[in-house]
Amino acid sequence: MPQDLTPQQLLAMPATDYMNGEQLAYFAHLLQSLKAEISDNAAHTGEHLRETEDAADPADRATQEEVRTLELRARDRERKLLKKVNAALRRIEEGSYGYCEETGEAIGLARLLARPTATLCVEAQERHERRERQFGH
Repeated sequence: MPQDLTPQQLLAMPATDYMNGEQLAYFAHLLQSLKAEISDNAAHTGEHLRETEDAADPADRATQEEVRTLELRARDRERKLLKKVNAALRRIEEGSYGYCEETGEAIGLARLLARPTATLCVEAQERHERRERQFGH
C-alpha cells in the first residue's frame, strides 16, 4: 500500500528503483490527497462566503471584506495548484512523472517530496529562474 511507505523509506530506495511502481503509487496517492484537500477547501470557502452576514459596523464590515479577499486569493492559488496536480497525475499515467521536462533527467525524490508537482530538475529550475530575473519573463 503506497500510504504505508514513509518518505524516509522512499528516500532510502536505491537509485536504480527510481520511479518504480511503489514510488509512482506513493506520489499518485500524495497527489490525490492534495487534490481532495483543495476540493474540500473550495467547498468550505463557498459555504463560508454564503453564510457570512454583513456587519452593521463599518470597521467590522472592512474586516469581513479583508477576510473574504484573503480567502478568495488562497482559493485562486489552490485553483492554479489543482491544475498542476492534475497535470502531475496525467504524467504518472503517461509514465513521464519524475523526469525533467527540459532535460529528461530525474527530478529526484527529495524534490518531488517537497514539491510533488515539480516538472523541472533543480538545475533546469535554477536556469529558468535566472532567465526570469534577467529578462523579466
